[in-house]
Amino acid sequence: MPGLVSVKTPPDAPPLNISVPEIRPESSTRSEQQPRTPTPKKPPSPSPSRSKPSPARSAKKPPPDSPNPNTLLSDPSLDNPDLGPFLLKLARDTIASGEGPIKALDYAIRASNSFERVAIEKGEEPSLDLVMSLHVLGAIYCSLGRFEEAVPVLERAIKVPDLSKGIDHALAGFSGYMQLGDTYSMLGQVDKSIECYEKGLQIQIESLGEIDPRVGETCRYLAEAHVQAMNFDKAEELCKKTLDIHRAHSEPASIEEAADRRLMALICEAKGDYESALEHLVLASMAMIANGQDNEVAAIDVSIGNIYMSLCRFDEAVFSYQKALTVFKSSKGDNHPSVASVFVRLADLYHRTGKLRESKSYCENALRIYAKPVPGTTAEEIAGGLTEISAIFESVDEPEEALKLLQKAMKLLEDKPGQQSTIAGIEARMGVMFYMVGRYEEARNSFESAVTKLRSSGERKSAFFGVVLNQMGLACVQLFKIDEACDLFEEARGILEQECGPCHQDTIGVYSNLAATYDAMGRVEDAIEILEYVLKLREEKLGIANPDFEDEKSRLAELLKEAGRARNKKAKSLENLIDPNSRRTKKESTKKWGFRI
Repeated sequence: MPGLVSVKTPPDAPPLNISVPEIRPESSTRSEQQPRTPTPKKPPSPSPSRSKPSPARSAKKPPPDSPNPNTLLSDPSLDNPDLGPFLLKLARDTIASGEGPIKALDYAIRASNSFERVAIEKGEEPSLDLVMSLHVLGAIYCSLGRFEEAVPVLERAIKVPDLSKGIDHALAGFSGYMQLGDTYSMLGQVDKSIECYEKGLQIQIESLGEIDPRVGETCRYLAEAHVQAMNFDKAEELCKKTLDIHRAHSEPASIEEAADRRLMALICEAKGDYESALEHLVLASMAMIANGQDNEVAAIDVSIGNIYMSLCRFDEAVFSYQKALTVFKSSKGDNHPSVASVFVRLADLYHRTGKLRESKSYCENALRIYAKPVPGTTAEEIAGGLTEISAIFESVDEPEEALKLLQKAMKLLEDKPGQQSTIAGIEARMGVMFYMVGRYEEARNSFESAVTKLRSSGERKSAFFGVVLNQMGLACVQLFKIDEACDLFEEARGILEQECGPCHQDTIGVYSNLAATYDAMGRVEDAIEILEYVLKLREEKLGIANPDFEDEKSRLAELLKEAGRARNKKAKSLENLIDPNSRRTKKESTKKWGFRI
């Protein structure tokens, strides 16, 4: 699936131009791309977690003219039953020869129309030939970047197969759902993509059984999709099933099992289970060594270094990174992006251990490689590296330099389909940078763009989305857009309560911001109730050693003094705390307490 982390495909595999599915039991509609940096970012601060752009951003040039379907429908020659198969063959041959997708598009549209018209003339149900022609047509639309036009074509394709008519119809349905899921993925609609993959998997299981090796591949594919959507529990369940299937059909320490363990390590790392992640990576490394896959072993060493760094075992992390660096330099050359990615990891490690001179040196070495990439380097690789380096600049209080790198990363990705969530993450990071340097209008615009992309990509219920809403609310406060800030804080509160719980620091930060906003709007009673609830949480569950406790206590005392009453020790539930119909008169706030990022 485009945009998914794939630890199985070798990084130097040539990309496919157009993937045309075959309706056969042995076939697969999925094409794997080069793996990106697999470490998912945690949501507490807006940082790119996996990510994808709207194809509309790539519409700098108008799409090439395509045949008019209305004209084709009126072509009487399409009634010839021999014409459809001939045109379909021409379309496939044109794709294979590289003559150009427009001519192939013409043949594919005419072929599908011919199959439709012949079926109507004969009074029969559409055949699987129509399904094949629609799959080819959808693939051509995707190759042209016209994903919206591919969706209705593929939706038509999945309605044709009758699953009760045998394996050919079942696998045609499976192929259609997987291709439609890939198309939704390229549009950044992750939820719809996963829904299609799940339907395809169900068809495949019913047709082939639960332990068929092809079912294992699809389970792994769906697990990767859930990782992208940050549904780690479901991803872990599917990955375990994949491991079981591969162990049943493959030799011990197989390449397939190693790939599954790398994905499982990624999931465990995302869930904070670093010891389990390390165990899976070590087993995967042993399997790759046994199969003579030196470059894959080096890539696993980088992942092992990441785990050691998360466990604060810095000497072991340096050893793992240096091992990988030696292999990459000898096999790929000194200027390969794999070498740059290890430089970035070492820069991060030395920054964390306070060795800023070494950290800066490694950043400069990585930037030198990204400035003059070797042939075959993808824009996604460079953008990912620039984004990671920007985080280091941000942490050493150089927001302007961080902004420049993020803007370069944005420029690289803006024309790439399937990167909507990544671009949203970068825009959120840019919003934070703009906020830090006092450019609040630009910060709000960046956050707004990120929020729009995250809504459209199905991430509106993630913790990361809630954090971005909170950040956008803070920018609105600085611009005196209090009503808009209030709406954003309220939405963020609902999401973070659901995803993180009321005791999480991000949730408590939103509570504090919302209380400050209510006070600025003159809704003093609502502000008091929130602060009473927060203090009760700290006293009963979180402890009062946090320095914010005294600050919140003094804020509450000030509000209670204004309201002329004492603190209510029995804090009310937040279930009915916010009254959306409240229309109290706004007044200028004189409170001396701020907002929390």
